[in-house]
Amino acid sequence: MARLTILGSAAAVSDATHDNTHLLLQGDRGSTILIDCGSNPLPKLEQMGVGADDLTGLILTHFHPDHVSGLMIMLMQLWLKGRQRPLPVYGLHHCLQRVDLIMQAASCETWPNFFELPFCPLAEREDFLLLDDADFRITSWPTVHYVPTVGLRVEVKADGRVLGYSADTAPTPAVDRLARGANLLVHEAAGAAPGHSSAEQAGQTATTAGAERLVLIHYDPRRPPEELAAEARTTFTGRVEVAQDGTVYEI
Repeated sequence: MARLTILGSAAAVSDATHDNTHLLLQGDRGSTILIDCGSNPLPKLEQMGVGADDLTGLILTHFHPDHVSGLMIMLMQLWLKGRQRPLPVYGLHHCLQRVDLIMQAASCETWPNFFELPFCPLAEREDFLLLDDADFRITSWPTVHYVPTVGLRVEVKADGRVLGYSADTAPTPAVDRLARGANLLVHEAAGAAPGHSSAEQAGQTATTAGAERLVLIHYDPRRPPEELAAEARTTFTGRVEVAQDGTVYEI
């Protein structure tokens, strides 16, 4: 069964037990996709049995430090560990252009036998086909944030189940649509502020989309989980959980 591992659950301000939000999506047929890279995920991946050559793709939802700051050290460590296979990187032009600049700043071209890092630009439109492989059909959807950002709809080919991921966003009909009928909706809950959503608003999105299960992520770790969950339950009657680092969800 396809599964999603929470590598980090915090919003921009993390703490000792809540890393910045990033996720690992795995399928039964070999797909191993990292979603965002706000810190270095490799030690966590190795504990899970994911080796340097096992990642099949990297999706960057947007270019903010809490989502991309670990990219350089991860790439360097993958190279030093001997990765050979290309690592496709999916993102909007705004994000990939800036990733290219920081790669230039790190002089990646001087790393002997550095593996290929093909950039796969996404169009800034709804239901854009990001990836279609043996495990998943993934589409990207623009969200409402400070910089160009995409949420994701993941359809599992083996059983037709659906994962929705809001990424960073204020409430928007686009996220309602990407999450329509989702078995699992992972939605940010940083608070009701420009470019973000509260737990209450996340619950309303889950209700509008007809989602089965809601997991809150990208929240202030100083807030008690039970408080966040209770807030979401004011607008959503389905199952509500608050993501914790290391939790694995079957989609």
